[in-house]
Amino acid sequence: MNAWFEAARFVADSQSVVAMRLMRIAEGGPQAATEASQMISEKVAAFTEAQGAVFSALATGSFHNAASKAYAPYRRAVRANRRRLVERI
Repeated sequence: MNAWFEAARFVADSQSVVAMRLMRIAEGGPQAATEASQMISEKVAAFTEAQGAVFSALATGSFHNAASKAYAPYRRAVRANRRRLVERI
């Protein structure tokens, strides 16, 4: 049940981050360009971290552990972005 609540929170946080980023980009200006650039670099960094975590977890032989390790960088990035974007509203 706890995993379900965590997944629901992740989805809600992700949707709010997308909405706030779209609003910022729609405003235009230098903040829009910065947000778009940051969005891309964060995705690459989260993917790279998740990939490394998966490979190291799979080396130990635990598929469930690999899935949770792969999810962690995305969860951290989404929560950090939500906090950052909410503070600027």
